[in-house]
Amino acid sequence: MIRHTTLTAPQPSVRTTSTLRRQHGFTLIELLVVIAIIAIIAAILFPVFASAREKARQISCASNLHQIGLATLQYIQDNDESFFPVQSTTTGTKTVYWWASYDTATQSLNESEGLLYPYMKSARIQVCPSFNNTTRKSLGSTGYAYNNDYLSPYDASFNVTTVSLAKIRVPTKTVMLADSAEYDNFSSATPAIVANAYLSAPSDGFPAFQGRHSGMGNVLWVDGHVKAMKPVYRSGSFGYMNSYNESEFRPANLGDIDEDGDFTTDELFDGSGGEKS
Repeated sequence: MIRHTTLTAPQPSVRTTSTLRRQHGFTLIELLVVIAIIAIIAAILFPVFASAREKARQISCASNLHQIGLATLQYIQDNDESFFPVQSTTTGTKTVYWWASYDTATQSLNESEGLLYPYMKSARIQVCPSFNNTTRKSLGSTGYAYNNDYLSPYDASFNVTTVSLAKIRVPTKTVMLADSAEYDNFSSATPAIVANAYLSAPSDGFPAFQGRHSGMGNVLWVDGHVKAMKPVYRSGSFGYMNSYNESEFRPANLGDIDEDGDFTTDELFDGSGGEKS
């Protein structure tokens, strides 16, 4: 007796079905899920990367200030144990600063003629990597300001003077240079944050210490060490005829270098370090 066998087509296995589906690519839902996961990861990591990048810039800035401090100490040794002047006029149109010379007649900046250049040998170390100075050509790319109020003050006749290192009683607590910027509401109709070369002491009423490194600013002290500090911010109105307000300075991270909370005293600028004589 002949048996008839019914032949049936083999059924695709689960594995075969899955393979065929994968060959046709992802579904829209799967793509959206992947995109959402990538977006979440990016949102988490980007601020971390930005913070790490700024931290690297802060370290580079601190290294710059440390090298400037070493150059200053060499300058002091070669110049009767005195700090460099805030400016020195060599001709009728050229003024020499610590970082460069500037000729108003030709509007030219020459960094190789700066007072500290012979000791630094490179202008690159006088540039804060977190500050882009494009507004005041005569300053060059600096971002740092000098404690000229106490290290190179003007006399009664407005002549520049220099101070002897021996007059600084507490070098470890006396500011020499620091991250700085200026709130400029005079030069144009629109106020701007511009480069600044003169580090105002608290009693001046014009905060110029900038916490540009994630809210912190680097400070070079007379003894040569560098320390990161947070600016001390003011409240309400202040300055000449109360013409400034915290709403203008705080968003730009502009504050004071201060220890005792009294803005009428300059204990970290005047060489005393807050110690009574």
